[in-house]
Amino acid sequence: MIRTHTCGQLRAAEIDQTVTLCGWVLNYRDQGGIIFIDLRDRDGLTQLVFDREVCGAEAHDLAGHARSEWVLQVTGVVKSRGERKNPKLATGEIEIFAKSLIVLNRAETPPFEIGEHSRVGEEARLKYRFLDLRRPAMQRNLIIRHRVLKTVRDYCDHHRFVEIETPTLCKYTPGGARNFLVPSRMHPGSFYALAESPQLFKQLLMVGGYDRYLQVARCYRDEDLRNDRQPEFTQIDLEMSFIDMDDIMGIGEGMAREVWRTILGIELPAPFRRMTWTEAMLTYGSDKPDLRYGMPIIELSDWAVTSGFSVFQRSIESKGVVRALNAKRSSDVLSRRTLDSLTEFAKGLGAKGLAWIKILGDPSKAESWQGPAAKNITEAARSDLARRLEVGEGDVLFFGADSNKMVCSVLGALRVELGTKLLNLARGDDWQFLWVHSAPLYEWSEESQTWGANHHPFTAPYAEHIPLLGSDPGKVLSKSYDMVLNGNEIGGGSIRIHDSATQERVFQALGIDHEEAQRKFGFLLHALSYGAPPHGGMAFGLDRLIMLITQSESIRDVIAFPKTQRGRDEMLDCPTPVTDRQLKELHLVSAAAKPTAAQGG
Repeated sequence: MIRTHTCGQLRAAEIDQTVTLCGWVLNYRDQGGIIFIDLRDRDGLTQLVFDREVCGAEAHDLAGHARSEWVLQVTGVVKSRGERKNPKLATGEIEIFAKSLIVLNRAETPPFEIGEHSRVGEEARLKYRFLDLRRPAMQRNLIIRHRVLKTVRDYCDHHRFVEIETPTLCKYTPGGARNFLVPSRMHPGSFYALAESPQLFKQLLMVGGYDRYLQVARCYRDEDLRNDRQPEFTQIDLEMSFIDMDDIMGIGEGMAREVWRTILGIELPAPFRRMTWTEAMLTYGSDKPDLRYGMPIIELSDWAVTSGFSVFQRSIESKGVVRALNAKRSSDVLSRRTLDSLTEFAKGLGAKGLAWIKILGDPSKAESWQGPAAKNITEAARSDLARRLEVGEGDVLFFGADSNKMVCSVLGALRVELGTKLLNLARGDDWQFLWVHSAPLYEWSEESQTWGANHHPFTAPYAEHIPLLGSDPGKVLSKSYDMVLNGNEIGGGSIRIHDSATQERVFQALGIDHEEAQRKFGFLLHALSYGAPPHGGMAFGLDRLIMLITQSESIRDVIAFPKTQRGRDEMLDCPTPVTDRQLKELHLVSAAAKPTAAQGG
């Protein structure tokens, strides 16, 4: 055995034992001929002492030459640090008086410090990811990721789920995301698609009789990236047969509670709050509202008619809406300059402007109401508004007057800007879970002037809405549900369509006729005609879930080898061009290749 203990394992109980440790040099100090080295591995840190009289001249001289990130094997005796103990360190009660030292490998000077608090730019971190992975924060994140997955698998096993792998090379089927395509050498001109999710396969597994399915699935989407997106990602994928919405939501909720209990030692409330999609949009202007702070959006369209403010009245006359939110006791923080910047923020979202009122004293007095909108409101309207918005001294009121969609968008985004940034109301350790369910089955695209699937085209509509599929698809609600945590969608799913006739009707509303449906989804329609059970499921985004649990700034901090926001792997320096020979084998021609004059244009 090359070592007897890890660098985070030893305690006072091991004093006077002879042990062997292996690890990387974090720090080294020469204090009057006695050399101290902090040796690190993923389990922790132990202080080594090299005293020439104990370890001998050879080991002492070798320790004197050791530098950061050298890999050492040290054998020595565990001693108490006495009054010099370090209470901030798990091994702080002891140190190792070295007797021998072997250098297992030398290291070049690293481009950045590996320590806990070293500040390193992300470009350097990703280029030298093999070094960044040694940093304690990264190691903690990936170990938590491992523990979350173990907890999920144990929970699902207890609830009779069977873990089954599905293909990642599959048929291209149009959905909500752009696929990565993979050329087939054996089938010239034909392509596989990398699976954007196991959706269709898990439905086919339900047809096959595996009534509770689990997969930790790798998924691929060729999309523009953000802090919480990657071109390849991992999701915890579930599907169940003979269930309704309450059943699958109960399983997903129980899984979340088990993860928080096991990983963070926190008992989450049961049940989680539930809210329809319509209620979420009207009350918070978002289908993934952050409930860590208040500021609900209040409907004022009836009030606006007699408010005396012509801007509000014209909005109602043009079939728009008027709504408002109250940023309580924020007048000191929201200066005129900040309010002007928020007005520009609203305009950037498409609004014509942003009406606001500051309450700088007793709200029952007209002179306390300050701001561009205050002078236009009648005394009676002001009194009614104070009651509806529960106005108090120091409050700032914000109004939206436009179409329903625009007001939801602007006030929803404004609420997040106020709560998370300007007023700092969102605590990272306040876990506010929410189910948002029953979203519209379709959404209208102004660009293409067509209906599109809000979730995906396999989501079941409510039975009473099926007659509307052909006549008024915008009113059809779906049996869908999303789990939201602190303004982030961490999981979502739906009850699926389990009969081919309804599935074809849903396709037709999307402009997919019978021939196209057979060409693209014939295998699914065929399977549904062979006794498919009622079924549904959901998927959790593992990377985003771990980002929230560890309170990391980006999912790149919880993935071992992530891509940059431009989709590049800086460590591997890819994607890279391929050779003409490789392209020829795949029967492809590079679009980057320019024809010569002899070849013509």
